[in-house]
Amino acid sequence: MTNVYSLDGILVFGLLFVCTCAYFKKVPRLKTWLLSEKKGVWGVFYKAAVIGTRLHAAVAIACIVMAFYILFIK
Repeated sequence: MTNVYSLDGILVFGLLFVCTCAYFKKVPRLKTWLLSEKKGVWGVFYKAAVIGTRLHAAVAIACIVMAFYILFIK
């Protein structure tokens, strides 16, 4: 089990956040509600969604590597 205060926990949280925001960008109702702002605090969701959609191959590989690390190494 990972906690947020370790480096593993922060990386898992970041990957899941990027993946979730990229999914929100594909859902029309959530896109207009959550990803309409591009600046400020709410802009973090938009920026994470852009990272998730543009770097989808790298994010997917990072998720697989992190899952392997959490399940088998840690």
